[in-house]
Amino acid sequence: MSFVLRVDQQRGMDLLRQSLGSGRRRPMLMAPTGFGKTVLAAAIVASALAKHRRVCFTVPAISLIDQTVEKFFTHGIRDIGVIQADHPMTNPAMPVQVASVQTLQKRGRIPPADLVIIDEAHRWYDFYSEWMAREDWRRVPFIGLSATPWTKGLGKYYDDLIIATTTTDLIKAGHLSPFRVFAPSHPDLSKVRTVAGDYHEGDLSKAMDKAPLTADIVRTWLDKAEGRPTFVFAVDRAHAQSLANRFQSSGVSTGYIDANTPRQEREVIRRKFHAKAIQVVCNVGCLTTGVDWDVRCIVLARPTKSEMLYVQMIGRGLRTAPGKLDCLVLDHSDTTLRLGFVTDIRQDTLDDGKSRGKAKPRDKKEPLPKECPSCGILKPAKVRKCPNCGFEAKPQSSEAQGSLAELIPGKVKADMEVKQSWYSMLLHYARRRGLKPGWVAHSYRKKFGVWPSRMQDVPIEPNAEVLGYIKHLMIAHAKSKRAA
Repeated sequence: MSFVLRVDQQRGMDLLRQSLGSGRRRPMLMAPTGFGKTVLAAAIVASALAKHRRVCFTVPAISLIDQTVEKFFTHGIRDIGVIQADHPMTNPAMPVQVASVQTLQKRGRIPPADLVIIDEAHRWYDFYSEWMAREDWRRVPFIGLSATPWTKGLGKYYDDLIIATTTTDLIKAGHLSPFRVFAPSHPDLSKVRTVAGDYHEGDLSKAMDKAPLTADIVRTWLDKAEGRPTFVFAVDRAHAQSLANRFQSSGVSTGYIDANTPRQEREVIRRKFHAKAIQVVCNVGCLTTGVDWDVRCIVLARPTKSEMLYVQMIGRGLRTAPGKLDCLVLDHSDTTLRLGFVTDIRQDTLDDGKSRGKAKPRDKKEPLPKECPSCGILKPAKVRKCPNCGFEAKPQSSEAQGSLAELIPGKVKADMEVKQSWYSMLLHYARRRGLKPGWVAHSYRKKFGVWPSRMQDVPIEPNAEVLGYIKHLMIAHAKSKRAA
């Protein structure tokens, strides 16, 4: 068997050999979704077979076994036995054994091997640590493969982190799809507790499963998604089912998948999805790893503080496909505004478990994305002109150059984009209600302490905050008239 690897895949293979050659026995290879980790794994297996060595390849779910076997067959690896109850390929004599970690753990019998490959290695099980620590396995190499090997404590078990390439490099090379992110709505998470470093699921479900927000998710998809095949990531089963019902009632063919969905039903949904008989699949925690469907839109309806979960969700839409120009991300969770773009997130070391509970400070060189006040797309913080609609926030001055601007104590300071956003929403409200232009200027001045200057004439539908502010102004005006 001979393999023609891409330059970045060959680089990963060379770095892996160097690591093992230096005496390390537990290297972790990190490569983004779409890199072709299974292709590289097949090349590693083929190299081992050429030296008459036995390989045990483990996956974190039974559903991934047949998928792995199929890909190995595609690359000419046929000497495979499967460790799974009643599987037709059960054959312990084969030099390559593919098994789920759950099956190995349940049976308590591990097939003899000269090399162990752990796929999706960020999915950690205590069984792995027990296996690695056994005296007769200490000299056997264990290779971890993952797009996001950032699980707490992985560094206690793996002794080397090999970074084959980055998401940015794969996009530039055309191996991953470019993406655009819109932030159409901003949920109120102020009452959502944090547990074990992420949002409390029960609180989060209540915050996200409100009628106005679920309606906005569907309305935004109808407006922006152009019918693209879409994954919707929800908080829990109730939230996912609620969203699925909303899409269905709006005439959008929708599938639903959770952890209890039978494998046969998932396969039916997958076939219908690729046949365009289903446009949207609402899921909860099931379609984040080991899924290579042709997804062209991601809806984030599940806020998270976990960089790992966030990257896994977005990664489902970054695979390339014929006719696919980019992946559209509709972020109703504010996750991108909190964590940054997926291309900004990277870890250069494995977590050794010693920093548990301590927040990792964000690299100050990577400012968070900004929302375009005109179209809602998220753009890099230092990019002034919007790449989507062309809107450009221009510097303003309320006085002539060289003079001092009026400063009114207690007035809110805001950057130019925020001021433009408020001006645009006040302008939209005024025109819809037939109010005079002077009302916009006076309302703006009461908010920011300066008159609007060099603002662009771009009306935007006002959000709840602006509508609340307008109501406050009207109540105050009515009271002053009564007092007069």
